[in-house]
Order: sequence, then structure tokens, then C-alpha cells
Amino acid sequence: MTGAVEVVRAGALTTVQDEGRAGLAHLGVGRAGALDAPAAALANRLAGNAVTAAVLETTATGCAVRPDRAARVVVGGAPCRVTVDGRPVAWGAPVYVPAGAVLDVGPAVRGLRSYVAFAGGVAPEPVLGSRSADLLSGLGPAPLRDGDVLPLGPPPAAGAPPVEAVPWPGAPAVLVLPVHLGPRHTWFTPAALRTLTTAAYRVSAQSNRIGLRTEGPALERSRTGELPSEGMVLGAVQVPPDGRPVVFLNDHPTTGGYPVVGVVPEPALAGAAQAGAGTVVRFVHAGR
Repeated sequence: MTGAVEVVRAGALTTVQDEGRAGLAHLGVGRAGALDAPAAALANRLAGNAVTAAVLETTATGCAVRPDRAARVVVGGAPCRVTVDGRPVAWGAPVYVPAGAVLDVGPAVRGLRSYVAFAGGVAPEPVLGSRSADLLSGLGPAPLRDGDVLPLGPPPAAGAPPVEAVPWPGAPAVLVLPVHLGPRHTWFTPAALRTLTTAAYRVSAQSNRIGLRTEGPALERSRTGELPSEGMVLGAVQVPPDGRPVVFLNDHPTTGGYPVVGVVPEPALAGAAQAGAGTVVRFVHAGR
């Protein structure tokens, strides 16, 4: 049995995300996908889905949706108030939403991004093997608007009962990002490299799915001139002319012309997805 879900309140930014489009950077196609991949995967497991199923990713203010079939739904990621037709229900655990009822995912209490997993997954047409919205390239479904209707996949076949409850990681009070220096760390002074791994930065309100921008001391370059555009990877710490590091996230461009002082390993980026404006950021040498 398939079905659909209507968007009653889209919120500040709600997108469809799955594991993304890995392996296509040589074609100029970015990865996209859920910024907090572990949270999206956990929500899917609790809903009885494969971790590859598409979910809704909300930002800061949540969203409200109305499925046209009864559905098992999990809201995880950033903690928030969850209601069904105005009645409080559990966050971080499966709830059953009757056909035609409104599931309201409230504003994030801590963190930034919540994930809404429906049994069967959200099922818009895949683009290049993924249902993820890429805000930079425009690939995949557009950010949701009030009144949009999304198809749902068929519920998973009956089998072992899905897990009902698990511990969820909290949003970071301080975002600690391990960084491997290079490939362009020689473009910066030794003092700048010390500053990178000793100073406290803060998450800028200008951050988005493309990159986590920081506020704090500028990194001084040891050489001037322009750098030819080169390939960029997930987690690259690029330094634009203002000297403040930018950590590339899932919707980052595949090439760029500013020097990359280091790279944050992918497993450490989930915390960046939940770090709101003003969160303290500390870069540390990877492996220490």
C-alpha cells in the first residue's frame, strides 16, 4: 500500500534527504544527503526502514505534515515537541499517525535539524540515484512549501519487530572538529596554524547546508596570489579572503579556488549539523 503526505507547514527549511549521491564529484555533482547522517539512519531504523530510505530534514522551526494513510513515524535528531492533532506524542521513538491526522514537529529545543522518518520512506522520483535535495545545484526535490504533496513508499514487509527506543546523542555544547592539515596548509603562516588549533571560533548565522561558517580570528596567509580551482571534498576547511575558516558540508561545491588548510573527517561532521549559530567551535589536530 502506497500513500502520500501533504505539507501543512513547511517551516524555515525542510528538505527530502537520504544518503546522498556519493561518487559523482568527477561529474561536478555534489553529495547532498542528510547532514546528520547518524540521526537520519537511526530514525529510519526505528521506523522499520532500511537506512537508505529518504526522510524529511527540518531546520530550526520544524514542520507539520498530514499523511493520507496510517503511518508509523519517528521524529529524531534535534529534540523538539511532537504532536498528532494537537496531542503530545513521543520524540525519538515510533508513533502511529492516523490517516488524515496532522503530525507537527515543533522548533528544535537543542540542536538545529530534526529528521522525520515514515515507514516506507518518502519517495519522490530519484535523481542520479538519490532522492536528496541539493540546495547548491538544484538537483532533487525542491525545498518543501506549504501545500506540497510527497509520495510515500510501501511500508516495510512484516518481519522482526523494529526497535522501539534507543539513546539519542545530544547537540554539542562545544563543537570539537578534528582536522588533518593540508593540502594547502603551507599557504598559511605558522602562527595561523597555531591559531587554527588553539583559538575558539563560533558558528556564524550565515552557515547552511553548503558550509559551516565561523566567526573568530583570521588566519594569516604566508603567500599571496590566486589558487587555481581544484577539487573539494566533504569536510574541507577552506579559508576565504576574510581569513575565517569555512567547513564544507554536504551541499558544498565540487571545486573551489580558496586554499584548504585542512580536512575534517566525515564521522565528525554530524555534530556540525546540530551546531546552531553562536556555538563554540574548536579545531584540534586529528588523532590527538
